[in-house]
Amino acid sequence: MTILGIRFCTVAPSGEVKELADMFENGFGFAKTDFGMDTDGFAGAVFPAGEHSWIEMWAEGEGMPAGIMLHIVVDDADAYASKAKEKGAEIQGPMDAHGERIYFCKAPTGLQIAVLSRVTE
Repeated sequence: MTILGIRFCTVAPSGEVKELADMFENGFGFAKTDFGMDTDGFAGAVFPAGEHSWIEMWAEGEGMPAGIMLHIVVDDADAYASKAKEKGAEIQGPMDAHGERIYFCKAPTGLQIAVLSRVTE
């Protein structure tokens, strides 16, 4: 069982996340992923940090409530979720999306956490 990467995700009002993205891109000079999407207004941004890690930010909207989530990228999300359940954690999932298997839980501090791995075919 190996942790491969960390992703930080924030969802907030469009203007706020646009300012945050501008700070990362223009202030710090971080390279932003170009998804080649044409959207009205600012939808979001992703800043890669190695193969399995990145910073992402999205405009809140239907199905995307405001908040902060820590994504932990692992080699086997099923194994980590099983271990966490054995230790008493309240784990939701799995959900398969975007080629990943994802489990969710809420930390004692209230932080939303997702543990995920690539789905093997």
